[in-house]
Amino acid sequence: MKTTILTAIALLTRLANHGNIQANTSVALVMPLEKPSTPNYNGPYRPQIHFSPIQHFMNDPNGLFLDAEGTYHLYYQYNPTDVVAGNQHWGHATSSDLYHWVTQPVAISPPTLDSQVFSGSVIVDVNNTSGFFPNQTNGVVAIYTLNTPRAQVQEIAYSHDGGYTFARYAGDPVIDSNSTQFRDPKVIWHEETERWVMAIAYAQELVIGFYTSPNLKTWTHASNFTHHGFLGLQYECPNLIRMPVRDPRTHQLLDDSKYVLTISINPGAPLGGSTTQYFPGAFNGTHFTPVDSATRLTDFAKDNYATQFFFVPASSDAAGSDPLSIAWASNWQYAQAAPTAREGWRSAMSLPRRMFLANVSRAGWDLVSRPADLSPVLGPRLAARDDLGHGAERALTVDYSAVESNALYFEANVSGLPAVALIHPDATLNFTFLNPTTGESVSGGYFFGGDTPFFLDRGRTRGFENPFFTDKFSAAVLPREDGTWTLSGVIDRSMIEVFVDGGAYSATATFFPTQPLTVMRMEAAGLPPEASVNVAIFSLLSAWTDIEPVQEFVRG
Repeated sequence: MKTTILTAIALLTRLANHGNIQANTSVALVMPLEKPSTPNYNGPYRPQIHFSPIQHFMNDPNGLFLDAEGTYHLYYQYNPTDVVAGNQHWGHATSSDLYHWVTQPVAISPPTLDSQVFSGSVIVDVNNTSGFFPNQTNGVVAIYTLNTPRAQVQEIAYSHDGGYTFARYAGDPVIDSNSTQFRDPKVIWHEETERWVMAIAYAQELVIGFYTSPNLKTWTHASNFTHHGFLGLQYECPNLIRMPVRDPRTHQLLDDSKYVLTISINPGAPLGGSTTQYFPGAFNGTHFTPVDSATRLTDFAKDNYATQFFFVPASSDAAGSDPLSIAWASNWQYAQAAPTAREGWRSAMSLPRRMFLANVSRAGWDLVSRPADLSPVLGPRLAARDDLGHGAERALTVDYSAVESNALYFEANVSGLPAVALIHPDATLNFTFLNPTTGESVSGGYFFGGDTPFFLDRGRTRGFENPFFTDKFSAAVLPREDGTWTLSGVIDRSMIEVFVDGGAYSATATFFPTQPLTVMRMEAAGLPPEASVNVAIFSLLSAWTDIEPVQEFVRG
């Protein structure tokens, strides 16, 4: 009965969108999907400050934008009928602070039973370049790939109500194709040429194409960027964004900016499966030129894919802030097997991150990422220590079993470090989250001497067995020339994100213990006597506590 009801709902919705309603008319039909009578936001694996769908399967973030009222919109690849990928729609959620999300009705549904709405982006057409919005400055246009058995084509849909409901453009597709591997358009406004610019993947040709348009309806191919970085078996989900440049030590904004092109690859990542790489460079409105031939990754663990940046209109008060992004916190090698299905959902998003470029000593251009302002979910400080690692104060242990969210924020700031050559290779700062009953743990740490590696280890949890679930990750991280080093991180039930050296290096990893991790231990050992280690641990407040989720809907 469940399958029959869901199929009937999907069919009725698609008929309403496709066959019986004009393409330039908003669709009023709203049909509820079956959902649990009480959505389980408190399952042992359910992240409390990371976004996840009420139920079913989610993957790539799509169409991120900030509206004129200060509301953040997150669309995402969503299967509203199962906990595996397929039947792709655009799910939708909104937030005023990037952590407390309200699930909205499904925003865009496929027009036919054999089609799917794949990834894409959203813009705000402030100047009505499209002609869809003669009486408003906040019109929203979605640009996405319609996938069919015959081809992947690019369509647009527009919204007069701020991105909650969409009507398809009568002239779709705006870019036709006979290829089944042509997808994921990301559109930005290029001020200097006064044109819309699209970056799009010719996936299996390993090409990113750039198109331009004056009105979002008529597109002209401008150039290609091909065979750069890790190739894998296909390119996906490109993003092009103007990125501020900051001083790597002070983070002061410099009189410079560059463009960053991100390209996701899957499969074929260095650690297996999917990952996102980026290229700093210049963009003149038609052609992208990287600063060098280096390959750089946004994340050194395994669960950060399809990074997308928020579209923020130039007229917005937030336009001067560092760009904001969200990524899918999983990996295609095991996303459809993750044990969260027993709670009725699969996949979460990364933390929202602010990003900027810095020209780091020896490493060159680096995309620095840090969590967006955590104050909306930051709880009481549980513990702090100013002199960790000296005398009897080698370790700090916190039992957080009473923290309702089972989520923590932690940070460590080290100063007074001498040159690396003068530090013993075993000098370390490390952390462990564990369950004292089962012995399961997630750990990480840094060695200040030798090759200065940072490591993250999720291999001591036993709730998920998969041959591709790589358990250990590392990166070489040099202390700064001023003798300082920093670490911050968030652990959120079944996810951990760490930000090393002020976010110059970051890692995202999911993990699945048989019982919740409830004790944190931070320890320093072997450090030079002149070094100072300050650490602090905070509880995080559940973003789901005060929200009554709206019933899920499919709406055309």
